[in-house]
Amino acid sequence: MTFANMKDYKQLKVWNESMKLVSAIYLLTKTFPSEERFGLVTQMQRSAVSIPSNIAESVSRKSDREKVRFLEYSLGSIFELETQMLICVNVGILDEADIRQILVLQTNIQKSLNALQRYLLESAKNP
Repeated sequence: MTFANMKDYKQLKVWNESMKLVSAIYLLTKTFPSEERFGLVTQMQRSAVSIPSNIAESVSRKSDREKVRFLEYSLGSIFELETQMLICVNVGILDEADIRQILVLQTNIQKSLNALQRYLLESAKNP
């Protein structure tokens, strides 16, 4: 079964990896100062949750182009999350060591999403 006709998003490695990312972000943000509860904490958690959510939604779409669009939303959320973590480093909430493993996981998810997009775009060209 290919991604193009997959019905169970929970079988996708990229979805499972992005769920690990969500858990890592929730654990990380527990350590943040209380004054960031409605600032960076909320933004980071929403960005992280958006990644697997949009991957799941992409599976429900009929056309490959629609699937690609939702994978693009996931990528956008990954870049938002990365930016938010770098802001945390810049303002002294986190050290680079605190986010190193998460950045590796993010990079792997980005690569997987890009590969899925390429596959779907090729599939759309050659039905």
